[in-house]
Amino acid sequence: MTRSLFDEPLTHYTAPESIAPGAFLLRGFALDQAEALLQAVQQIIAVAPLRHLLTPGGHVMSVAMSNCGALGWVSDRTGYRYSSADPLSGQPWPSMPACFADLATRAAAEAGYEGFAPDACLINRYEPGARMSLHQDRDESDPGAPIVSVSLGLPAVFLFGGLQRSDHPARWRMVHADVAVWGGASRLAFHGVSPLADGDHPRAGRQRINLTFRRAG
Repeated sequence: MTRSLFDEPLTHYTAPESIAPGAFLLRGFALDQAEALLQAVQQIIAVAPLRHLLTPGGHVMSVAMSNCGALGWVSDRTGYRYSSADPLSGQPWPSMPACFADLATRAAAEAGYEGFAPDACLINRYEPGARMSLHQDRDESDPGAPIVSVSLGLPAVFLFGGLQRSDHPARWRMVHADVAVWGGASRLAFHGVSPLADGDHPRAGRQRINLTFRRAG
């Protein structure tokens, strides 16, 4: 059953919730590590600041983005791609913190994807009104590896559709410390985030931080 958009956040992790073949929500899975994750985010963006990327079509993304790990996802007028260096500094992206990699590996295993070892983590900051249009994650060299997405801060409406952009997406409310994992038959499912509603999270303030782990190289 689809969880109501008005349900209260969980205070503990329960069990994977299937949302599509091969796709699961892990409600409250990151609760024990949420504070460490937020602190690590601040350390990463102090070195590789958040920025609003340009799409190949010339649109400025409403979501501010950075990366950590061996590879980082970037976009400009020349296209979408992964890069081993931050285009702003020319330096390698910050290393992926141990707490990041540990959470991603455990969440993937909980959803049935054993041995997931991410080499890229996208850090997205959503402020009120920011959104992510429906898209597929298809720039990775290993499509057999799942995607692990961690929500921190303000609640968001996660859109999860089918393999065609025209497929009507289901709406799932993601709150602080919820984790989504998808792979297998749903690995190339279109997904996105509705415009973020305003609010004030007690730890993160007026923003949502999303960590997306991928096996890119």
